[in-house]
Amino acid sequence: MTAIARERGQASVELLCTLPLLLVVALVAAQLLAVGYASVLAGNAAEAGALALAGGGDAEAAARAALPGWSRARARVSSAHGEVHVELGPPALLRGLARELEVSASAAVEAP
Repeated sequence: MTAIARERGQASVELLCTLPLLLVVALVAAQLLAVGYASVLAGNAAEAGALALAGGGDAEAAARAALPGWSRARARVSSAHGEVHVELGPPALLRGLARELEVSASAAVEAP
């Protein structure tokens, strides 16, 4: 048997061995993107709440209205002393990570 014949299929075996690693890397990248997006959403919602507070409106309702539908159930909004605080859980690929990846943002309004 020649050396070429013995190595037949080697590339397929190497590809099959690296596929799980590539899958894990893709999942980690997707999770990091979800956390970044949730952070941006939380910041925007906190700012919308602060603007409503400055205009004499309901800060918590404005912050919730600024969030997309999927994230409203994962958000906790509070306001006190001219500050709006939003905590948001991003979509998590592993349920155990959901609490660990929570992001938060605050926005404040100065008293005139």
